Amino acid sequence: MSYSHILHEIFGYERFRGPQQDIIEHVGGGGDALVLMPTGGGKSLCYQIPAIARQRAGQGVTVVISPLIALMHDQVGALHEAGVSAAFLNSTLSGEEAYQVEQRMLRGDITLLYAAPERVTTPRFLAQLDALFERGQLSLFAIDEAHCVSQWGHDFRPEYRALTVLHERYAGVPRMALTATADDLTRADILERLQLQEARAFVSSFDRPNIRYTIVEKRDATTQLLRFVEREHPDEAGIVYCQSRKKVEDMAHTLCEAGIDALPYHAGLDSAVRQAHQDRFLREEGVVMVATIAFGMGIDKPDVRFVAHLDMPKNIEGYYQETGRAGRDGLSADAWMCYGLSDVVNQRRMIDEGPAEEAFKQSMRGKLEALLGLAEAIDCRRTRLLAYFGEASQPCGNCDNCLQPPAVWDGTQAAQMLLSTIYRIDKLSGISFGAGQLMDIVRGKKTEKVAQHGHERLSTFGVGANFSELQLRGVLRQLLAMGAVMVDVQAFNTLVLTAQSRAILKGEVPVLLRESVSLPKATKGRLTAGRTVVKAPIELDGVALQRYADLKAWRAEVAREHNLPAYVIFHDATLAAIAERSPQTMDDLQGISGMGVKKLEAYAQEVLRVVGAAG
Repeated sequence: MSYSHILHEIFGYERFRGPQQDIIEHVGGGGDALVLMPTGGGKSLCYQIPAIARQRAGQGVTVVISPLIALMHDQVGALHEAGVSAAFLNSTLSGEEAYQVEQRMLRGDITLLYAAPERVTTPRFLAQLDALFERGQLSLFAIDEAHCVSQWGHDFRPEYRALTVLHERYAGVPRMALTATADDLTRADILERLQLQEARAFVSSFDRPNIRYTIVEKRDATTQLLRFVEREHPDEAGIVYCQSRKKVEDMAHTLCEAGIDALPYHAGLDSAVRQAHQDRFLREEGVVMVATIAFGMGIDKPDVRFVAHLDMPKNIEGYYQETGRAGRDGLSADAWMCYGLSDVVNQRRMIDEGPAEEAFKQSMRGKLEALLGLAEAIDCRRTRLLAYFGEASQPCGNCDNCLQPPAVWDGTQAAQMLLSTIYRIDKLSGISFGAGQLMDIVRGKKTEKVAQHGHERLSTFGVGANFSELQLRGVLRQLLAMGAVMVDVQAFNTLVLTAQSRAILKGEVPVLLRESVSLPKATKGRLTAGRTVVKAPIELDGVALQRYADLKAWRAEVAREHNLPAYVIFHDATLAAIAERSPQTMDDLQGISGMGVKKLEAYAQEVLRVVGAAG
């Protein structure tokens, strides 16, 4: 049976996307692979279809290694809906339930088994794999979120290192490592640590053209976020990332006060509360999750319409991974971030004060500077983002800089003022100071602290009186991004010059900056609580839009009965296609994308009933 037939019969799709078919044929034929594919690109099909094909050919069980309980649950639920035998082994199962799954696996009753890396490498589980291997019933290993194996990646998990045992113990069983995010250094580490040096690499484009990237200077972050959500994404699902647990709690409360259905999520919450909030986010529409980075990896919700960052992430890989959770359904979505000088200082402090070795810290500083460079960019965001992953591209026409090219000003003189002042402060007393004192000196503000240290006597005191503090802070961020200024965390986050400072002071390197935009006006009033706005992924007329709304309501009931997210039953795009076609018979449902054989059998009559009732 062909892979295309499985794609259509099981999953209800007519054709493969991008490199899916090449990957599936390579792995299905027994080859090892490294797969880099953006979030929403269809990575799971790349191991699910070979698993089904190899199981039908008598080659046994595929083991999917994932650190994500939520992903295991949802993918197994989706496979069951499609008529595929699948199971997971994780901490949510009782001892008896886990034993029953193990026995089914040993009998060959399971096509795909999901398990965490720490379970896979236990003596008990390895002994079970040994038994399958000896009988020729171990089909494939799929190592998901493979970037977790690399200390250079953004989500290092030491337990992934032990997965080398798969290569050493089960020679001839194909292995594939999959990830959505990895720069060259991380890719090389994945190949070495998992002993996949002979694997064929499939590197898809990192471009997510449906996502619009917008990065704004932080003024009043709460007001800016409210304005963005209320104007751009009312009643739509989104994720808001904050750096601290307290900020998560405060922002969730603020959004709720504004009439937005928001929930907090962070590691400090009780596990039952976290699970309940995650379930609501996955199963209900229009919920906004306010979270630390403890939330998100493996969340397979397709209709997240925006991801907002209220604090700067650690690096571009983390930013790309987190923003990639928006628009997995391929429809338009937003990646919005606001950032300020304090974000840069805080991130540098966390790197410099961390316990890691200096080589690792230096790599992390470089990654942070690359992200700051993206934030300060005056050219296409997408071009810069893709270039970081080694991919050439043209201006996208769909980021903030392309849509509204920023006005640019020459900040070289202001930069020289700041650098000269840092030099003179140190020369005067041998003591360095932070950004606030630097701004006061350059702008000529006679504060108590300025007088205390005699800084009004500096020749640069007041030389930048014509610049606003906002402008000077933008210049300082750029100097940090260029490496011309460093934050000394050992000396209370004070500012010091670097070897790169000299070229700017001598006028050899210009400092061009984007002009600051005005603070957005505060929103008036609150959103109307309980308002429902039905938006379809395709253009539908009034009658079809009502059919679409009725189908979504029916889907929600089915999803609750099955304890699954609604999109596991049918994606929005499938419901929209049904609403547009207005099928009256079983034959009319044939060929609708996302309608596999099992789903036709299970739901066709109910779908026809709902469509008929809608008229």
